[in-house]
Amino acid sequence: MEKEHQIFGIRAIIEAIQAGATIDKVYIQKEASGELMKDLMKVMKRANINFSYVPVEKLNKLTPNNHQGAVATISPISFFDLETLIETVLENGKKPLFLILDQISDARNFGAIIRTAECTGVNGIIIQKSGSAPVNGDTVKTSAGAVFNIPICKVEHIKDAIFLLQASGIKTIAATEKTDDTIYNVNLTEAVAIIMGSEDRGVNPSVLKIVDEKAKLPMFGTIGSLNVSVACGAFLYEAVRQRS
Repeated sequence: MEKEHQIFGIRAIIEAIQAGATIDKVYIQKEASGELMKDLMKVMKRANINFSYVPVEKLNKLTPNNHQGAVATISPISFFDLETLIETVLENGKKPLFLILDQISDARNFGAIIRTAECTGVNGIIIQKSGSAPVNGDTVKTSAGAVFNIPICKVEHIKDAIFLLQASGIKTIAATEKTDDTIYNVNLTEAVAIIMGSEDRGVNPSVLKIVDEKAKLPMFGTIGSLNVSVACGAFLYEAVRQRS
């Protein structure tokens, strides 16, 4: 974690949140207590800040400074409002292409996906506040700077984002092996949002229930799945091919 992208100390984190800083995540020492820590928890919950409890060794690794049981990461980018972004893209008159990442947690996978998305003309990436990889130094480096060129939206729940996209006339397509349809049989020339699942479990079953279509990549080897960033690239370039 780059030092310029972190804040340590309870009071400093509280002040940063209250000042409107783009806090990506706060790491809290397990079993931490005290009135100031209670104040931090209240401020984080009011601001819907993503946080997790970690051992003190994790905090000591993040910073050698007196962290008081709390270290926050600051996103190097500002996140977009999804509803505003959808309206803006639709007003441009072209068929939008959105990408939804359902709790992809590895920062390098996230960065690689952002890089491919920027190269393939994706109009925006949607991630969930909880369970998603942070936008940190690894993300920026792996994206080759593309993270600064493509809108990224953070939402409370992926399902709410899907409902909003569908209400805006944008078809949602989940990448999953739980279907007979390959990506080559799905129409990607329309306004679409492609949903990629997490590294370990894929797209959440509750999300699969509400999408418009499902599609998979044909697999011929003995390995049953691809790395998510590689699979995402195959999906996005099929969209490019169909739209060309």
